[in-house]
Amino acid sequence: MSIARFIQVLRARWRLAALVLTAIVVLAVTASLLQPKQYKATASVLVDMRSPDPLAGTVLGSMMTTGYMATQMDLVQSERVARRAISILGLDRDEKLRSDWQKATNGQGDFESWLTDELLRKLDVQPTRESGVMTITFTALDPRLAANVTNAFVRGYIDTTLELRVEPARNLNSFFDERAVQLRNTLEDAQARLSAYQQANGVVVSDERLDVESMRLAELSSQLVGLQATAADSSSRERQAGAHPERTTDVSDHPAVSALSAELQRQQLRLGELSQRLGEEHPQVLDVRNGIATLRTQIDAERRRVAAGLGANSQINRSREAQIKALLDEQRAKVLRLTRLRDEATVLQRDVENARQAYDAVQQRARQTGLESRITQTNVSVLRQATPPAMASWPKLSNSLAASLVLGSLLAVAAVLLREMNDRRMRTVEDVVDLLRQPLLVVLPHARLQAASGTPGEARASGASGAKARILGGLFRPAMR
Repeated sequence: MSIARFIQVLRARWRLAALVLTAIVVLAVTASLLQPKQYKATASVLVDMRSPDPLAGTVLGSMMTTGYMATQMDLVQSERVARRAISILGLDRDEKLRSDWQKATNGQGDFESWLTDELLRKLDVQPTRESGVMTITFTALDPRLAANVTNAFVRGYIDTTLELRVEPARNLNSFFDERAVQLRNTLEDAQARLSAYQQANGVVVSDERLDVESMRLAELSSQLVGLQATAADSSSRERQAGAHPERTTDVSDHPAVSALSAELQRQQLRLGELSQRLGEEHPQVLDVRNGIATLRTQIDAERRRVAAGLGANSQINRSREAQIKALLDEQRAKVLRLTRLRDEATVLQRDVENARQAYDAVQQRARQTGLESRITQTNVSVLRQATPPAMASWPKLSNSLAASLVLGSLLAVAAVLLREMNDRRMRTVEDVVDLLRQPLLVVLPHARLQAASGTPGEARASGASGAKARILGGLFRPAMR
């Protein structure tokens, strides 16, 4: 169907199109006026995600913001918040709502669960793009009820947020208090074991004392090494002096031996002089010889005495070595004992420190959870309270009218086309040729065209010329098969 033919059909059946359009518009307006009015009340809340936690000092990362907002939206639409809103409004004591529940479910199920589902079905929560603001909207037939329920949901959401933060802290606080008592008993037992050990051993082991004893042990070790070297040297001298005292420097260098040796040399020189001058048998020579023999005897005796002195000195060095060795063994045993005591005491001390650290950590956590359990503020702030709306959100007459005009126009066109298909009429020259399948011979002008063309003569002339043209055109048009 061409556009010209479509326009001709609409012009011919405009009454039907107008009737359908009017009916649709009237039905839409009537339905809009008869439907109960619904009112939407909206409140806005701000969820602060940028400020650090007042106790923990942590801040949500940028990657967690989206997930956190989604969690908050789910929390607003949770059953717990809905039940809190019902409790705030006292809807669980409303007899009319209970009667509606009886009619809807025949008394099956739980009344509060049914009421919760009804409220959540009319609740809408939307986040604001790239911010921490959420809009909470509730739809109801009464504008005041819509505002009250919205504000109740906001209050319930804030209270639930606070409860979700405080309840775990309270539970943990009780746990930490019990744990603190246990750890305090453990700390007291560890301290008691340490004190009993120190009293049983009669010492208080410290690193400073152990260092002093270790230094003393090192000093005794050094003395023992020196005495051992001295004793070995003195023993060697004693043996040499016992075997060949005249070859021993300690004997020969002794003052008494040196003096007697010098005197012996003088007497020997005198003996040589007297023997040359007086002869071997002279009494003076004999006296000098007797004196020399006496000196030799004295020198031998003195050497033996000095050698015996060297033996006594060696004996003294060996005795001192034995004493120092005994002191060293005693000091070594003492250091080992102190080391053992220190190690055992260190284990007990470490038990005390571990128990104290665990107790302090639990005490600190208990104080933190105690503060968290007494928190009265959340990170949620109310930006706008819901107020009773002045205008209904549904139905809107302008929207219904616009929709009915569009739908009515489509249905009117559809009705016209359907009517035309069932009752086909020839309205144009093309329709005559297409429907009759015969050549067109003449087209008579319409009476209204004649009235609009001026004088009758002119109308007849123009009509005759137009008819002549159409007849000639029809004669040369091929017949339709």
